[in-house]
Amino acid sequence: MELENEDLEEVEEFTYLGSVISKSNATVKDITNRLQKAKSSFVQLNKVWRSPSISEKTKVKIYNSNVLSILLCGAECRRVTQRDSQRLSDFHTSCLRKICRIYWPQKITNKELYQRTEQRDITMVIKQRRWRWLGHVIRKGRDSITRTTLRWTPDSGRRKRGRPRETWRRTIEAEMKTTGKTWKEFEKAAMESKQWKSLVAALCAS
Repeated sequence: MELENEDLEEVEEFTYLGSVISKSNATVKDITNRLQKAKSSFVQLNKVWRSPSISEKTKVKIYNSNVLSILLCGAECRRVTQRDSQRLSDFHTSCLRKICRIYWPQKITNKELYQRTEQRDITMVIKQRRWRWLGHVIRKGRDSITRTTLRWTPDSGRRKRGRPRETWRRTIEAEMKTTGKTWKEFEKAAMESKQWKSLVAALCAS
């Protein structure tokens, strides 16, 4: 491949703006990369988590801005499987327990943990971000590449036997079916920001 008389080397994988772009298992590798970065950021703030002079509420705010933001960067447009969701959720609750200094043999349910820290299940957070992003994309012009890709199906040849792979669009369509609404109804609702926010809030209610 050439670009402006320069030869371009085709690679299997590369990192762009902190995200891993790969030909195979791109989502798994990107989530693993995000987890590693978030873990590193959390460890660097160990002094903050252990400090008795900083309130628990302030620590959670620091966690949201310095750790959770790294973990969820780009999550709204990433395919997430049940296994990936569990990995993200385990990391999220583990961090919150350390911030609250809840260690074995102390026991607390995730629901109680979320109430105490005023946080939400990570899967619901990602779901909300995904639907908010979808609204922004739908409101773009019909000639927008981003909007075109919502309904675009790449020609990848004959599909292999077995269950189809989970994709971002299939995730959206599955969640959409639970509301009984169609694509056209969602597209119409997205044009009104207030109506879309209410719809997303109801769809992503805990």
